[in-house]
Amino acid sequence: MIPITHKPILEQFNPPRSPRETLPTMYDLPSEDPEEPGLPDEFHNLQPQLLSRTLQFRDYNCDNCFTGSDLNFYYDVNHPLWYKRPDWFVAVDVPRLYDGKELRRSYVVWQEGKSPYIAIELLSPGTEVEDLGRFYDQTLKVANTESATPDVNLIEKDSEQTTTKPPAKLEVYERYLRIPHYFVYSHYTQKLRHFKLDGGKYQEQSLNSENPIAWLADLEIGLGIWEGVFENVPGYWLRWCDCIGNWLLTDTEQSEQEAVQERLAKEQAQAQLMQAARNLLETGMEIEQVAQLLGLSQGQVNALE
Repeated sequence: MIPITHKPILEQFNPPRSPRETLPTMYDLPSEDPEEPGLPDEFHNLQPQLLSRTLQFRDYNCDNCFTGSDLNFYYDVNHPLWYKRPDWFVAVDVPRLYDGKELRRSYVVWQEGKSPYIAIELLSPGTEVEDLGRFYDQTLKVANTESATPDVNLIEKDSEQTTTKPPAKLEVYERYLRIPHYFVYSHYTQKLRHFKLDGGKYQEQSLNSENPIAWLADLEIGLGIWEGVFENVPGYWLRWCDCIGNWLLTDTEQSEQEAVQERLAKEQAQAQLMQAARNLLETGMEIEQVAQLLGLSQGQVNALE
């Protein structure tokens, strides 16, 4: 665990100093809580990897966007110790490294100057109420388990929020961070839900139940459910796609595809070269001349006869 230093909130001046100057940085804030449990299952470890490794924006490259998973996210300048831990998020138009030079210990909004553009929560029986908030339907639980049923009374209501209790995730994403796109996915039921910020409130978007793909026109990228094998594990995974539904490739898949294309190109070039040799032999040219002309060995040309 990273040692925590306690940076005092500095006195304000006239004109006021910015939160970046006066509030704690990621070096001062806790990066983990030993009392919090770890990831609920292996899916919560693998799925964020696939999301990050297939993410390809047209207008942003890996140097000016940041993806994070299960990372403390500090969001409220009035309550600097309040944080959430999104299962996955991406912030665009920020450097990949903190201040362009260091890996992040946490994501501190008043230091970064940018909220995430997309947040994704992976449902589990213990988190579905907070993740879905007012959109939670008790009749549609993520799985039929023996764990305790979430307390429906925990569903956030604006009128019930107080300054002493941190708000639930959906309200943080909607009211505090104003994240344009919020997704919730249950790998138990293979159900994807897309909430888009409209007029300051999330509105659920309609998705095709048989082929649920959400198209994000502002980023020119889609998100859907892909049935396949990732890291040797078959399943139904969230994956990015292009405008016609082609799944975007991971770095490993891109390398494999490039290797296959290179091999096929070499095979095609070799086949064309051998056909040229056959054509020259048919004109009566000597084997030695054909080999010298085409850069082949005499044995390769002999094999054509």
